[in-house]
Amino acid sequence: MWQKIVIFIGRLVFLGVFALFCVVFVYWEFLTLNGMRQGKQTLVSRVGGGNVSQLVIGSNYEEEEERQMEVLAVTDDARPLIIKRYLERYKSPLAPYADLIFEVSMTYGFDYYWIVAIAQQESNLCKKIPENSYNCWGYGIHSKGTLRFDSYELAIKSFAEYLDREYFKKDLNTAELMMGKYNPNSNGSWAFGVNQFIGEMEDGDF
Repeated sequence: MWQKIVIFIGRLVFLGVFALFCVVFVYWEFLTLNGMRQGKQTLVSRVGGGNVSQLVIGSNYEEEEERQMEVLAVTDDARPLIIKRYLERYKSPLAPYADLIFEVSMTYGFDYYWIVAIAQQESNLCKKIPENSYNCWGYGIHSKGTLRFDSYELAIKSFAEYLDREYFKKDLNTAELMMGKYNPNSNGSWAFGVNQFIGEMEDGDF
């Protein structure tokens, strides 16, 4: 009788230990798989405004597989990055002011790409401007004189205010509508160019 009880208890202990081992093994596998997922994160999100930018997505799960690849993502926070990369791509002297361009655009409530796209159309991003003018947008430049600034920072702030006052507050909020006032003698190439540069920024095609 006692021998059967001992054998029964022994079997229960064995089954308990085996079950505990299985639980521990499953838990360890879960932690391992969860760690792999966290090591390879992909962030692609979309918010309003149709603003496109590039984010770096990397995998640090294993050092031998570690690499980076660039993908297009649509996020509010990424817009300053696309401004910076676009300006750097074209070696523009405005590159150090990417954050400022984004900030003043948000202050006046218009899309981040206008200041850059118009500068690209008017001066090849400040590469062709009147000497010591810091005026990359061609406004205030006429036969009576040239509008000059003491720095790119002042020029950016002034142009943002000018865009808001003379265009966006008057519902001139597309390149085609702007062109009638900004460059009335254009045959349509001004609006075409501005839209092309906007498209490059939004699509990441640069």
